[in-house]
Amino acid sequence: MRNLIEFLSRNNHWFVFLILEALSFVLLFQYNSYQGSVWFSSANAVTGKIYEWSSAVEQYFTLTETNRKLTDRNLQLERELSAVSAALTHQKKDTSYVEKLQMKAVATYRMIPAKVVSNSVDKIDNFITIDKGSADGIKKDMGVVSGMGVVGIVYLVSEHYSVVIPVLNSHSNISCTIRGRGYFGYLHWNGGAVDEAYVDGIPRHARFRTGDWIVTSGYSQVFPPGVIVGRIYRVYNSENGLSYRLRLKLSTDFGRLRDVSVVDDAVLIERQKLIQAAQDSIKPRE
Repeated sequence: MRNLIEFLSRNNHWFVFLILEALSFVLLFQYNSYQGSVWFSSANAVTGKIYEWSSAVEQYFTLTETNRKLTDRNLQLERELSAVSAALTHQKKDTSYVEKLQMKAVATYRMIPAKVVSNSVDKIDNFITIDKGSADGIKKDMGVVSGMGVVGIVYLVSEHYSVVIPVLNSHSNISCTIRGRGYFGYLHWNGGAVDEAYVDGIPRHARFRTGDWIVTSGYSQVFPPGVIVGRIYRVYNSENGLSYRLRLKLSTDFGRLRDVSVVDDAVLIERQKLIQAAQDSIKPRE
């Protein structure tokens, strides 16, 4: 302590000098606008540079943590991208397959293209109106399809418009079969989900599995055989236990339905007449 006091006493003039210098600088920059502005600008520049160096040092020492977070984020994005790509590939493949089946089923039939001008999906008995009528060759009981499957049956016809009873109507009743299996039943919709329906009347001895396609049977003058309806994803017993009830995922998206085609029934009627004539020609044995 005595040494410190002796040091201060020997160099007190230097300390006084420094204090006076500091005081003079304060008075100079505080009471002179020009010198004050120079000091302020210089101080900001120095402070900015110090902050810049500090930030660079901080970033350098946090590079490891930053790189780890970037790596984790990249892995997460890669997983998400892979999942999306797989879903799109599956959807595209499934859609292309349905479209091919649909084109094959109606290839030999004359199709009348039409646009949906009104559509409902929130009622127990929905209806669809299309912009083609009798002037375009549309008649009652013609089948209506889309690029993805069955839509419904023409119910009322005016000169330029037609009303269609779609699958999403409690009065819809379309003959269907399990593709490649040969067993048939009837398509019904009882309300609820707009992408689901049921096929009733499948015999108990039928052999099939979930994922099988349900298509039109062709047993009427409405639809040609093989038009896509949907896929089986659940199986129930009928109320009387004598048959199966199939729950389907419909292939047609009725909520986004815009373009449809009406099946010209001339070929279907001709085929039915030929079948009827063959049946009439066979007389029962006496």
